[in-house]
Amino acid sequence: MTTVKEDSFNFELLYREAVESWRRKKLKEARRLINRKTSNSTIAPEEASILAQALDVDWADLAEEIGLWIPVAVINKEHDDKPEGEEEFDNEIIAGRRLPPECNVELHTDYGGDAVRWGLTHPKESAYECCMACLNQAKNAGPNDKKCNIWVYCPSETGCHSPDIYQHKHQECWLKYAEKPKTTFKDRYPESYRNAHPNAPVVVPWMSGVVSV
Repeated sequence: MTTVKEDSFNFELLYREAVESWRRKKLKEARRLINRKTSNSTIAPEEASILAQALDVDWADLAEEIGLWIPVAVINKEHDDKPEGEEEFDNEIIAGRRLPPECNVELHTDYGGDAVRWGLTHPKESAYECCMACLNQAKNAGPNDKKCNIWVYCPSETGCHSPDIYQHKHQECWLKYAEKPKTTFKDRYPESYRNAHPNAPVVVPWMSGVVSV
């Protein structure tokens, strides 16, 4: 037979779990809406980014501040079979303005090609601006110039890995041309590559797109 105190604790535990479950559900829904991976949502598109930022916080600390202390066991209750270092690609938010369809954005993707604008000296505030730079270069290129049809952007604040000798920084924007665009890396670096490059991360940090006009 449980005591009143035990019943109260169990009720609070269930309530905290319900709140955490709601937060996770709404955060995932907002992120998918931002990345245009769903059209059936209860969240207005213009509110998705604000809601995602509000919910994507250190929930344990926030809950304790407002008097809703959530034990770590509750927060981590969901079983996760993913190896350490794996990412949920569809949960990511792209900073800046929404990219138009002609940008054909691909997360965790790095394309090769001839550089028509050197990224080390061509930073852009967002992936949107990087794609726009590619479209504008192609529009204004001379008859004998290569026209940008690939944009490659580094969204990571800690920089982006590359097998070359350079240190690639946050907001680098590479404009490239290739007759037949081809990815050099996509989603995750192969294990054989990481064995040869110990500093390489598991997930490809770049984001890219082959523009369509």
